[in-house]
Amino acid sequence: MELDLTGPHRDDAYMILAGLVTPRPIALVTTVDPEGRVNAAPFSFFNVLGDSPPIVGICPGDREPGVPKDTARNIRLTHEFVVNLVDEAIAQQMNRCAASLPPGENELTHAGLTAAASSVVKPPRILEAPASLECRSHSILEIGDNRLIIGEVLRVHVRDGLFDPETWLIKPGTYLPIGRMQSPHWYARTTDVFEMRRPR
Repeated sequence: MELDLTGPHRDDAYMILAGLVTPRPIALVTTVDPEGRVNAAPFSFFNVLGDSPPIVGICPGDREPGVPKDTARNIRLTHEFVVNLVDEAIAQQMNRCAASLPPGENELTHAGLTAAASSVVKPPRILEAPASLECRSHSILEIGDNRLIIGEVLRVHVRDGLFDPETWLIKPGTYLPIGRMQSPHWYARTTDVFEMRRPR
């Protein structure tokens, strides 16, 4: 099967790619608007992109054609955001943050999550998240209807007990992130892992 995403299957690109490129990590992004109101929204078009400097990328779609989602609007105006990673313990709360709430209504309150002060950016981190990455936007690329936000990671907050402080490796069994699978409602657990050593 060959699918032409520049022609007949162009309108199906999201369903095709979102089903194949899996599992994807989930960024539960917190931002504030210029009035200081908190917004929280999950995105699975997200990943770490590099380490020197440390950068991440998120790609929030539009609320409707030509109208950016609150996350993208807030980042463009304030240049700051926090990526809160999602594990099994907060999966349901993350999903509640995806609800379409009236403008200005706090998704964290709606989801039962706790805002905690960040160290160097104004948006709060989420206390229940296993890890939070405080970010400053580096650049925003607009490619067609896509809006790729690249952020430099300034600070990392990690739940106590996840890292081995001597090796910086995650302690087995302490971190159980979930991954985004096929749309519209599928996710994956990461409890079944295996080691494969790279050849020399």
